[in-house]
Amino acid sequence: MKLPFLHQEVEVSTDLRESNDILDNPDALHERIAEDGYLLIRGLHDKKTVLAARQAILEKLATKRMLAPETPLMEGIFNPDYPEPTSTGSMGNKALTQLPAFKAVVEGQPIMDFFKHFLGGDARTFDFKWLRTAGPGSGSPIHYDIVFMGRGTQNLYSCWTPFGDVSLDMGPIVFCLGSNRFEKVRETYGQADVDHDLIEGHFSDNPLEIIEKFGGHWATTSFSVGDVIIFSMFLMHASLVNTSDKIRITADTRYQLAAEAIDERWIGKNPKGHYAWKQKDTKIESLAESRRRWGV
Repeated sequence: MKLPFLHQEVEVSTDLRESNDILDNPDALHERIAEDGYLLIRGLHDKKTVLAARQAILEKLATKRMLAPETPLMEGIFNPDYPEPTSTGSMGNKALTQLPAFKAVVEGQPIMDFFKHFLGGDARTFDFKWLRTAGPGSGSPIHYDIVFMGRGTQNLYSCWTPFGDVSLDMGPIVFCLGSNRFEKVRETYGQADVDHDLIEGHFSDNPLEIIEKFGGHWATTSFSVGDVIIFSMFLMHASLVNTSDKIRITADTRYQLAAEAIDERWIGKNPKGHYAWKQKDTKIESLAESRRRWGV
């Protein structure tokens, strides 16, 4: 079906396969993520735990007047008079990401036990949490995660968690299946570091160009409370445009073996984050310049 993706409508399949059938088999999970680039797990989290976090987040958003007046809190209806529907300042915002109810999900037993089982040892997550509260019109460009967080182990995984049901019109995460095998892109763009190389970070703002030039196809699904999708650092992804009247509440969190090297930008009581990228007076190389230099 055609769905709104950045500045156009794009054919997007809904053929993401679930991995619940192999949850007790780490070898099979590793084979699947090596092949597909992702693991879709339905119902990993207890729904009540996720909904408690959703309520706590929405209560905070209500105090900012982001919710439409006189609408049910848990529906998360966006206030059309709020001035910034696509930029809500939630990423790394401790007022939200340090909420006990939020941490009970992203640092809770179900996800930590999964990664201990999957990785074969004690796991840890970055202290910085990318919580996204995206109103109507919000979307994100196409990228690999590695360029933002690749200074530690390469055995690092992202987990996308919806805090509420996310239907297709709310703009869920979307993946270019096969992009984990774009070798030329992995060897160039995939080796970059936004703070060191001062590049734009995303790889493209044209989803059709990706499949026409490199192959693969775009795929997503609808998500229910409790679901997660885990993916590699080298799976190209973005988010579709939120065309609903609701706020899409999701989190991107990262997990790795506790014993392995970790990217220092994202740990500690006050993670320093991107200390050079897009700071005031920093000159960022344009996407076109970077891609010419890389030959992609």
